[in-house]
Amino acid sequence: MKSLVYHGPGKLALEDKPKPSIKVPTDAIVKMTKTTICGTDLHIKKGDVPTVTDGRILGHEGVGVIEEVGGSVTNFKVGDHVLISCITSCGKCSNCKKGMYSHCENGGGWILGNLIDGTQAEYVRIPYADNGLYPIPAGADEEALVMLSDILPTGFECGVLNGQVKPGDTVAIVGGGPIGLASLLTAQFYSPAEIIMVDVDDNRLEVAKKFGATKLINNNDGKAIEKIMELTNKRGVDVAIEAVGIPSTFDVCQAIVAAGGHIANIGVHGKPVQLNMDKLWSHNITLTTRLVDTVTTPMLFKTVMSGKLQPKKLITHHFKLNDVMQAYKTFGNAMEEHTLKVIITND
Repeated sequence: MKSLVYHGPGKLALEDKPKPSIKVPTDAIVKMTKTTICGTDLHIKKGDVPTVTDGRILGHEGVGVIEEVGGSVTNFKVGDHVLISCITSCGKCSNCKKGMYSHCENGGGWILGNLIDGTQAEYVRIPYADNGLYPIPAGADEEALVMLSDILPTGFECGVLNGQVKPGDTVAIVGGGPIGLASLLTAQFYSPAEIIMVDVDDNRLEVAKKFGATKLINNNDGKAIEKIMELTNKRGVDVAIEAVGIPSTFDVCQAIVAAGGHIANIGVHGKPVQLNMDKLWSHNITLTTRLVDTVTTPMLFKTVMSGKLQPKKLITHHFKLNDVMQAYKTFGNAMEEHTLKVIITND
């Protein structure tokens, strides 16, 4: 089968790999119909995620059709259309029982496209299929539902919920890529008074304005901190959401968080950052990190199906699986190509 394979930092290739097979009775084999590229995949490509080894098929998002099920799978049958969660969970261990699926103790967590082969291929093996798949109703917009695999629950759980966004809050989202925009869309569930979007790309800032941002700051001049402090009468923001994963954006969040506020980190950090405890120790802040658990996926699924949340507007480009290398190039050159999310179709 055609597969997008990682061969070390900076090295990706479209290759033929063996079709996966059922290994244990809780597995399912899914024929991929649509997948996408995540910002985390770009971090993998750069070498920021050392758990991804040479030969791994990338990808942890998508929708497809069940091709085969193991003998213990009870919720799905061959031919079902399904949404694939980026997180695998057994549903039985102590972490899963408290909703921390990302740290499943029985070989789950974020394993697709990381510790096992992923979704940027014609077929994928899904462990614990009863927990890692969601049925797609007939007639649903499957392209839109791809956004539920990862970015919407990640933006919501790691940014909005961890940041404890409340009515009347001033929120700054540092990073206007797809994950920052997912945080922007879902933060509006809680009616914050202001949502400030910070980026270096005017196109993404304009998109953020259309999606509900109330203030836009282009940080090309490196003056985002002073601009935000001016906007907030030197108070800072109640919630600073870090949605990039580099030291400079984390530094912005540290500098703009108000006393008693929250820094909610979403970004995948490949390098250490400096924590300015000399200033923050007495500032009464909360700093949170999180790997998405996807516990909110069922709720988000309902909001998408009802039309109240419209993630399809995040999609800007379409490619065939044969053109996945071009898709990576386009996604990686987001400023030049005006890219948000890409859809890769396997016909």
